[in-house]
Formats: sequence, structure tokens, C-alpha cells
Amino acid sequence: MTTAPTQQKTINEEHLHALVGGVLQDLGGAFSVPLVQIGESLGLYQTLNENDGMTSGELAAKTGLNERYLREWLSAQAASKYVTYDPAGDRFSMSAEQAFVFANPASPFYLAPAFGAAAAFQDNRSKVENAFHTGEGVAWGDQTQCLSCAVARFFRPGYDNHLVQAWLPSIEGVVETLEQGGSVADVGCGHGISTLIMAQAFPNAKVDGFDFHERSIEEARKHASGHGVTNVGFHIQEVKEMPGKYDLITMFDCLHDMGDPVGAMKTIRDALKPGGAVMIVEPMAGDKLEDNLNPVGRMYYSASTMVCVPTSLAQETGKALGAQAGEKRLHDLIVNEAGFSSCRRANETPFNLILEARA
Repeated sequence: MTTAPTQQKTINEEHLHALVGGVLQDLGGAFSVPLVQIGESLGLYQTLNENDGMTSGELAAKTGLNERYLREWLSAQAASKYVTYDPAGDRFSMSAEQAFVFANPASPFYLAPAFGAAAAFQDNRSKVENAFHTGEGVAWGDQTQCLSCAVARFFRPGYDNHLVQAWLPSIEGVVETLEQGGSVADVGCGHGISTLIMAQAFPNAKVDGFDFHERSIEEARKHASGHGVTNVGFHIQEVKEMPGKYDLITMFDCLHDMGDPVGAMKTIRDALKPGGAVMIVEPMAGDKLEDNLNPVGRMYYSASTMVCVPTSLAQETGKALGAQAGEKRLHDLIVNEAGFSSCRRANETPFNLILEARA
């Protein structure tokens, strides 16, 4: 049997150089993953930000770290434009914008933890690569152990800056209910970051976090104990086993990870008190692939390949919505398949889509 010769494609030099330039940018970012983690872990960004320009020797004296390693790290950061280099004084510093991204954990654009998530994805590679052959999933609990911690740290800045300030007020009547002592179920709570934020903001409310991942719930309980929060409880429980009735049910970046999102939403609908609401936070996405061919979509499609789709396929039904399902698909699932009467976009950020669903 003979095969037809492969048709030779003509290379456009301009397109080639543009592609190579983009790939080199990507490789620089990929090579930077451990360096950003080191900088964050050792407090190097914070130290640079607190001082008005430093030589590598001054940074070594300030931190007690080895100057030669610091010099190479600083050079790499300057080449990445993560820090600023002044050749006149051989000094390194951070602009306000650089500090906002790398040195300020309270910033909504604090992206240093995202590099930790990227490292965790790499640790998952062999399991996910094997799943390409089998079509099976990779359970959340079977993925790299640091993944749940990395994901919690990645999402935290968004929750800290938007949850109480903007997202909850955009859900009609919720703030008033919680101020008076309503009840909240935070489904798929993970390490409980979102759960604790709500419990601390509304001390009269009773807030419960539910997750099927035992290690995450253990961490959530530690966080609650360490902060002295008493109006919160954490439970190792699947959605279909969720007890009680609630004024508000929240779902932060977890609906698309579920094996049976329709069944989960039906259970959640039945668990609402009369007049209650569901707030669903999902990754920002357009409804078509071409709408998501941008930096945010690129990041989320990559994360979805390595984590979200494998997690869903490891569960019953294995719907595998993916992190870029889009508002129309989510609306159809919530209203047409799960039976809610309404679903609307209540709020948004460059990274998040916030939906309000009513029974």
C-alpha cells in the first residue's frame, strides 16, 4: 500500500518570525515559573518593593541570601520585565505596576500564585498524558498533592477583592438576608477561602462549606480555627448528600469540574429556601471558541486540559464541561436541564463570570 506524498506548505517568513517570537515569549514565561515561586517564597519581591532600588549585594545583605544566586535571579526578572533595572547605578527596583502584580497579595491582580498553579499542572503531566490514551479521568484527590493549595492561592485575590464588595451585592436581597442571620452553603468550597470571607463579613449568618476532598476540608478547618471564626462549619460531603435548606448557595469555580453538573444543580435547587438564590462563579468565557482565543482563554483552556476535564471525567457521568463552557451553555444547563426558573449574569471581572440562579 502506498501513501500520497505530503503536500509541501509554503512558509510565510513574516508569519514564521511572529510565531517564533511568540514562542520565545512563552518559553521565557515557562522557564520563569520556578523563579517566580522562589521570589514569592523568599519575599524578594516584597523586599525590593519596600526599598527604593537595590544592588544585588544590598539585597543579599538585607535578606541574608547568597548574592550570586540573587544576581542571576534579578537578571532573569529584569529580562522578563517583572522588575526594573537601572544600569547607571546597577540597581533593581519595582514599579507600582510590577508591585501590584508580584508584591501585593491584597491586589486583585496579584498573579504570583498562578505560577505555583502552573508548576502543579506540570506535576500532573504523566497522569493526564496517560488519560489521553484511555479517555479516563484523573480524580482530584489523585492529582499532585500541592494542586489544591495552589488553586486556593490563585483564586484568593479575586475573592478577597470582589466577593463581599461587588459579587454578593449584585445578587438581589442577599446582603440584607445575611446581615440579619441567613444561611449559606458554599458548595465545592475547597480550602474554604470563600467560605471564611463570607462568614467573617456576616457574623450573624451561618455558613457551611461542603467539599468531597478530605485534605481540602482539613485545611479549611485549620484556617477557620486559626482565625477564630465560629459561625462556619466544614463538611466532607458530595453535593447530592447536602443537608438542609439555605438562603444562599454559592459555587466558586467548581460547576464545570463536576461529573454530573445537571444533577448537582437539581439538588441545589431543591436545597434553596423560598426566595433563595444561587451564586455561580465560573471562569470568564465567550460562547464560541473564537471568542476565547485570547490570553485569559488561553490560560483557562490549558488549566482545563490539565485539571478540569480530567477531574470531571473521573466522576459519575463525566460531563466535562471544561473551564470555558461559556454563559449560554451554563444558562442552558441551569434553566433548561436543571429546571431553574431564571439565570442571569449578575457581575463580571476580566477573569470571572458571576451568575445568579433562582428556583
